[in-house]
Amino acid sequence: MGMIFILIAGIFFWFWHRAGGSLRPAENKLGLGIPAKVKLWTAPDSNSIPHNDSGQMIVYGKELIHETARYYGPQGSLGRNANGMNCQNCHLESGTRVWGGNFGSVASLYPRFSERRGSSETINQRISDCFERSMNGQAPDSNSVEIKAMKAYILWVGQGIEKGKKPAGTGLEPLAFLDRAADSAKGRMVYLEKCQRCHGSEGQGKPDSLKPGYQYPPLWGEHSYNTAAGLYRLSKFAPFVKANMPFGTNYEQEQLTSEEAWDLAAFVNSQPRPVKRFKQDWPNIMLKPVDVPDGPYADSYSSSQHKYGPFQPIAQFKKETAAKTNK
Repeated sequence: MGMIFILIAGIFFWFWHRAGGSLRPAENKLGLGIPAKVKLWTAPDSNSIPHNDSGQMIVYGKELIHETARYYGPQGSLGRNANGMNCQNCHLESGTRVWGGNFGSVASLYPRFSERRGSSETINQRISDCFERSMNGQAPDSNSVEIKAMKAYILWVGQGIEKGKKPAGTGLEPLAFLDRAADSAKGRMVYLEKCQRCHGSEGQGKPDSLKPGYQYPPLWGEHSYNTAAGLYRLSKFAPFVKANMPFGTNYEQEQLTSEEAWDLAAFVNSQPRPVKRFKQDWPNIMLKPVDVPDGPYADSYSSSQHKYGPFQPIAQFKKETAAKTNK
């Protein structure tokens, strides 16, 4: 009887998992202690948004993130602050998709110390950064109703998470470094096979035929993110595409291998795009991530290695230097 019960339980679990159960196998990536099976964060149901003034702000914030170009694109109704992309081009499904650059842990982690800023950073400042970097534009007034609405929505998405916690499934899924440099030539082949049908042979994207913005955003060129954006770092781009691309992929049905994701990141970030630098970034260069492609650096590794890798030697140097400094 015991063996029969175990067999039935195993079959039940298999069907439950296939039907969308929230436990999934997960690699223990980057030594971050992700257990073999972990319950991933899920966004709250939009039907739970309250029907009051606060709820109206949340709904407006979601609309601004979903259709940023309508309000702030080249022909925006409120201003021409951005390049025509929508916030949700990087924060998928209005910032609610598991491992899709979602907002799940923003409320629990902010305000937080920003290594790039060198000081504490608020949610409003983070939103402004997205306008200036990922959308290559100008940030709206931080005291505007629109920024307050976007913040209200982001806080709603992250409701219920204990302060200081970052549940698995929020942000981007950690991806282990390659033991070699990422190869843009190999990445080009991945792009041609799996990406160009949506994003175009020249990375130009596909405009939305029904509303302002893009159905598939440009990955390079004058209308894409600039060199100060987070996605310009390979360690941000690679996990994003591995868990979410090509179209139709999700973290449970990935189509790219880790190597393909890193190589694709190298190819896309080798293409021309707007150049923008903020001289105040990374005031403490010891805190600069290993894959920021612009110096100065606290080590002797080349800018090419800082852009394409291999990153592990740089990470080891940082670790050893920090250990000596803290003695």
